[in-house]
Amino acid sequence: MQRRDMLKLSAIAAAAMIGTSPLAMAQSREPIKVGILHSLSGTMAISETSLKDVALMTIDEINKSGGVLGRKLEPVVVDPASNWPLFAEKARQLVSKDKVAVTFGCWTSVSRKSVLPVYEELNSLLFYPVQYEGEEMSKNVFYTGAAPNQQAIPAVEYLMSKEGGGAKRFFLLGTDYVYPRTTNKILRAFLKSKGVADKDIEEVYTPFGHSDYQTIVANIKKFSQGGKTAVISTINGDSNVPFYKELGNAGLKAKDVPVVAFSVGEEELRGIDTKPLVGHLAAWNYFMSVKNPQNDAFRKQWAAWVKANNLPGGDKRVTNDPMEATYVGIHMWAQAVKKAGTTDTDKVRAAMYGQTFKAPDGFTLTMGENHHLYKPVMIGEVKGDGQFSVVWKTPKAVRAQPWSPFIAGNEGKPDKVM
Repeated sequence: MQRRDMLKLSAIAAAAMIGTSPLAMAQSREPIKVGILHSLSGTMAISETSLKDVALMTIDEINKSGGVLGRKLEPVVVDPASNWPLFAEKARQLVSKDKVAVTFGCWTSVSRKSVLPVYEELNSLLFYPVQYEGEEMSKNVFYTGAAPNQQAIPAVEYLMSKEGGGAKRFFLLGTDYVYPRTTNKILRAFLKSKGVADKDIEEVYTPFGHSDYQTIVANIKKFSQGGKTAVISTINGDSNVPFYKELGNAGLKAKDVPVVAFSVGEEELRGIDTKPLVGHLAAWNYFMSVKNPQNDAFRKQWAAWVKANNLPGGDKRVTNDPMEATYVGIHMWAQAVKKAGTTDTDKVRAAMYGQTFKAPDGFTLTMGENHHLYKPVMIGEVKGDGQFSVVWKTPKAVRAQPWSPFIAGNEGKPDKVM
């Protein structure tokens, strides 16, 4: 018998003694495939490309510390190209063909809703890192972005307060799809509960990729003549660039009509002259400017990753809220896999409940049984360098409330995934 055959028989015998097949032993050393489902082209690439980049950075970090269950993570990156039906096709490819154990991806709610039936049908997990309209609680999705009570409603309360300028009229401006329309439905009901009349609420939507905001900004100026006005912006993607440029062109200053954005962060402002926008606001759960040891380390790690991989933009690249949510989500999933001792979806799902992570936002975040993170709420003012100065924040992380009480029919909705 040749030495090679003897070694093979010895391996089989050893595997039999510990109750593990040779195939299982080989599989236990194979990389764990991880899906990354983000638009790297099209109108949403301005926002989503950085989420792909930070996901690769996080996976590399985990691999350098030994991987998960003694196995390396292997990213599988696909580009749905800001095409919502293509998101579903790419999701099915990742789960059925590429055999990924988990997917981190999507930005818009329409892309998430496109892929949701795929993950539920195939019983795979999606980690969704962006603020959204709530009204959803799937056992196959973990929501690491903000629900409305962790962003939209606190932002409007701030604008109505004396500290926030005491706004009496509200111009709701968004991209024409699920998230802005549902969020504004919630906000309209909330404003009415606070005594704001219909005549003091204006609601306008533009398509994805819209670039001409001259007429809309002129209408905002006209609307603001009726009393202290604030703009609530749920514009998504590259349309933010012409909108903010038009604000500057029109001389619409924050002291006159403040704009609070829910989908504009450091990345979207990176290519804009922000000096005319100083004082306008954004509501998030993290800003690059927050000072704490975790964020210092996160920022340094990101800068080093950008340099090492020669990413476009170089030292001008920034961090932002959905990037932090991606980073936290990947680490929490890895922790859950270690706790479960397997990548099996059902076991990892159960292990996710109660997972904690000391995040760059400076808070220790917890995953709730409703599949949403407890998150702090922060409101920041735009500074001349494109960063934000935090002007208000909650003292602790807030529990997500996916089902808004301001929409009729939500009574009796479950508070956790059943």
